[in-house]
Amino acid sequence: MSKIKLDIVTPEEAVFSEEVDMLVAPGIEGQLGILPHHAPLMTVLGIGELIIRNGNDEQYLAIGGGYLEVQPDRIIVLADVAERAEDIDIARAEAAKVKAQQSMAEKPSGMDAAQAEAALKRSLVRLKVATRRRKRYQER
Repeated sequence: MSKIKLDIVTPEEAVFSEEVDMLVAPGIEGQLGILPHHAPLMTVLGIGELIIRNGNDEQYLAIGGGYLEVQPDRIIVLADVAERAEDIDIARAEAAKVKAQQSMAEKPSGMDAAQAEAALKRSLVRLKVATRRRKRYQER
């Protein structure tokens, strides 16, 4: 099976750089599946779960938006934030979720409401990614 080079970069660091079989990314209008030989593409990414497939192995990252570029021989993800499942502090993500829910319960308006909603979405994605990793290790 052919592979494609994947680079995931944030403003702070290069998070991932390897050849992969497939990438599933959260586009702003739904999930995008990218395989080798995909047509060139550039799109905005939403807050969500990035899934990297290599054979039977899957790696999960929580991303907080950014851009995805597909070239003939590589995929480049420029993410605002990208956290590997093993780097996510579950207690901190739970606390962020509670704080975001409290902010939303106060019925903010305008920009504050959008910020509270984005914070809640980010915390839920982080928890989903971290929980997936925990389940995978319990199955082994």
